[in-house]
Amino acid sequence: MARLPRFVLPGYPQHVIQRGNNQQRILFDEEDYWLIWEKIGAACAKFGCELHAYVLMPNHFHLLLTPSENNSIGKLMQYVGRYYVQHFNARHERTGTLWEGRYRATLIDPKQFLLPISHYIESNPVRANLVANPGDYAWSSYGANARGDEDPLITSHREYERLGRSAKTRRAAYAEQAQIASDEATLKRIRDATNKAWVLGDEAFCSQIDTLLNRRALPRSRGGDRRSAAYRRAAGKL
Repeated sequence: MARLPRFVLPGYPQHVIQRGNNQQRILFDEEDYWLIWEKIGAACAKFGCELHAYVLMPNHFHLLLTPSENNSIGKLMQYVGRYYVQHFNARHERTGTLWEGRYRATLIDPKQFLLPISHYIESNPVRANLVANPGDYAWSSYGANARGDEDPLITSHREYERLGRSAKTRRAAYAEQAQIASDEATLKRIRDATNKAWVLGDEAFCSQIDTLLNRRALPRSRGGDRRSAAYRRAAGKL
C-alpha cells in the first residue's frame, strides 16, 4: 500500500522526529553534536525553514520548524541525513543505514500547540533522566528561548512573541511555563499525532486543514461514521 504524503502547508509549523535505527546511538561526543547542529542550521537557511525549538538526544532528535515551501522540510531532512550519515560512518568506521526510516512529523495548530510542543521537546533530556532541569542540557533550544542565550538556529514564532512585550518578559514567561509538567493526555496527543502523522489541533483547526489540503486531517472514528445512514442501518437505528 502506497504511503500517503505528509501534511504540509507553508507557514504552518511542524513537529519532526528522526530516530536512530533500532534505537541505536547517533551522537557520541561533541564533534558529532556540533556537526549535526551545524547541518541543521545550514539546511534551515538553504531550504527556507524557521526553527523554533530543538533537542539533540543520543539516539534521536526533535525539531519544531515552519517551512516556507511545501518541500522545505523534506529537503532539510534529506540534507541533514545524508551529510550526517557520511560523517558518522566515516568517523565511527561503520557502513549501512543509521536512521530508523522516514522521519516522523505532524502539522500543528500553533495557537494551541506551538508552546506545549516546544516545552515537550526541550524537556526530553529530563524525561530521559539525563539532567534534572531543561536548562542543564547543552544541546537544546531551551537556553535561547528561556534565557536569551545566543543560538543562531532559533527564530522566534509569533506565539512565542505573544508571551510579552519585551524579550526579558517573554523569556521569563517561557521559563515559568517550562516548570509546569505537561499532563499525560497532552503528552499522548503529541506522541500519537507525530508517530501516526495526523494533524494536531482542535476540531475547527483540523477542519480548516481538511479544506486547504482536500484530505482528512484525522483518522475516521472506529466503528464507522455514526452520522452516516449506513452506520445507523447496521446499528439498527433505521
